[in-house]
Amino acid sequence: MFILLASLALPSGAQAADAAATDTAAAGAPAERAEDTWDLSHVYPSVEAWEAEMTRVEAEVDALGGCEGVLAKRLRGCLDQRATVSKAVGRLHTYASNHSSADTRDDAWRARAQRAEILWTRLAERSAFFEPEIVAIGAAKIERALKRDPGLAPHAYFLRSTLRDAAHTLDAPREALLAATGTVRETPARLHGVLVNADLPWPTIQVDGEPARLDPSGYAQHRSSSDREVRKAVYDAFYGALAGFEDTLGTSLDGAVQGHWLVARTRGYDSSMAASLDGDHVPAAVYTTLVESTRRNLPTLHRYLKLRARLLDVTDLAYHDMYPPLVALDRTWTVDEAEALTLASARPVGAPYTEVLERGFAGRWTDVYPRPGKRAGAYMDDGAYDVHPYLLLNYTGDYESVATFAHEWGHAVHSSLATAAQPYPTANYSTFLAEIASTFGEALLLDHVWKTAKDDDERLFYLGSALEGLRGTYFRQAQFAEFELAVHTQVERGEPLTGAGLSATYLDILRRYYGHDAGVTRIDDAYAVEWAYIPHFYYDFYVYQYATSIAAASLLAEDVLAGKPGAVDRYLGLLRAGGSDDPYPLLRAAGVDLASPAPYDSLARRMDAIMDEIEAILARRERAEPAKP
Repeated sequence: MFILLASLALPSGAQAADAAATDTAAAGAPAERAEDTWDLSHVYPSVEAWEAEMTRVEAEVDALGGCEGVLAKRLRGCLDQRATVSKAVGRLHTYASNHSSADTRDDAWRARAQRAEILWTRLAERSAFFEPEIVAIGAAKIERALKRDPGLAPHAYFLRSTLRDAAHTLDAPREALLAATGTVRETPARLHGVLVNADLPWPTIQVDGEPARLDPSGYAQHRSSSDREVRKAVYDAFYGALAGFEDTLGTSLDGAVQGHWLVARTRGYDSSMAASLDGDHVPAAVYTTLVESTRRNLPTLHRYLKLRARLLDVTDLAYHDMYPPLVALDRTWTVDEAEALTLASARPVGAPYTEVLERGFAGRWTDVYPRPGKRAGAYMDDGAYDVHPYLLLNYTGDYESVATFAHEWGHAVHSSLATAAQPYPTANYSTFLAEIASTFGEALLLDHVWKTAKDDDERLFYLGSALEGLRGTYFRQAQFAEFELAVHTQVERGEPLTGAGLSATYLDILRRYYGHDAGVTRIDDAYAVEWAYIPHFYYDFYVYQYATSIAAASLLAEDVLAGKPGAVDRYLGLLRAGGSDDPYPLLRAAGVDLASPAPYDSLARRMDAIMDEIEAILARRERAEPAKP
């Protein structure tokens, strides 16, 4: 048995930015209905209410200073106080940032979103003394306090985790200083976002006789054109525009990586990767095993690329041939159909899962369609703990939109179940787990549509989508992870990062993955600047979790769909656990060890099994064709 998995080009979820904003609305988007936009009045009834709450919470953030120096005496009260303030800041941020995402051209909402981001930094600064004082209290006294006071139970994981991190915890003044640099360290990411989304002069080319502006959204839309000459023109124009800003974007990324290394050194880590992974206590073996296993499984990727060339009927597969579907399916899906498919595919997980979907579909949790000024891509925001998750989509009706729909609702179900089962301090799960829930949702969708396909043409389409998902979400993200590790290592060796140097490093890895030297895929020199388009490199060691997540989701979905005893309970237990423990042991308890090669090798075998199925269909067709005279 094999499980199909859909594509995920960009990270999603509340933990990180997903894609750039765009001023380009998708052509032919349906007329927007009220039920297709989110209702942010669930968070605050008005801007005035938000402003009043902002004033109140700013004072509460400052009031946290009253706990400094007395934490040992007021442990429970101060921890409760910080949790209450943090929850309030998250709610403020959700309201402002989502309004800003709905129209990035609105300076007033952008300013409010920035105020909320600054408040997060201020909260981190004002509460920076918590960890040093907990370390000073010591494990013995903390454990006695936990036994004596049941009200400390929601904070038990945080307390024990902080004690484990003692070797990398600074004194209170240095913690406060490091926290205060947060906004400064985020400047390179903001610079990248503003340049790519607002200031970069994206080119316009003719596509099917109509002008097409190749900003990130336009690029994503037209790179899958059935016309190979159009695809080549799209790639050349888009990456040519990026190349004109290679030096600026190289300087920006260098600033971000230098910031990561600054934090790592300050905390006493020997690498940025170690510092990043230790935030969730993820073993370094997870990252290194992913990279090593993916390199070993590159022959499977190359087999897929050769199959892609065969199905596209090209003899010289090139990088601009990556996005058209292997088999075209001339249809689109309404958002109502996407809801129905997502709900039907989730039936094997049972009522706890499907009830969240039904409530969310009816509750205006989602902003569905693209429009001028709306942020591109997709994400789920669960910052309003006492309300419900919000989802941003740019739904265009193609199958990728349907898969993204299921993906983001996988996030939303995860957050909803975690919130229902966990108090605020342990409801927020790590990204390491977040992308498992979303890719699990895609796995369910693809298994459903493949099994219900009416003919081989439709089956080929879904099988091809599954393969492209494995390329985009597993191999491509592992490729990104290898690049990210390489550029951080350069900085840690004291070597400068330049635009040209970043392009050279990226091109070397890209060509190895796609078999350029072996004649599998031609990678033009001009595409070396692709790194400059990817926003995720600004979130230190983030993207690897897409590759690990699709491997984990594949195994979990396989067990659920096969009806293995306890599989549903183990999966729902993982979702409900939220952030109540380190993510690695939570996932191991659900049956997956990502520090071993097994999940990655299993994924490669699954990809081979999908290709076997496609080749069997092609062989049946060839046998059925009449002999040529």
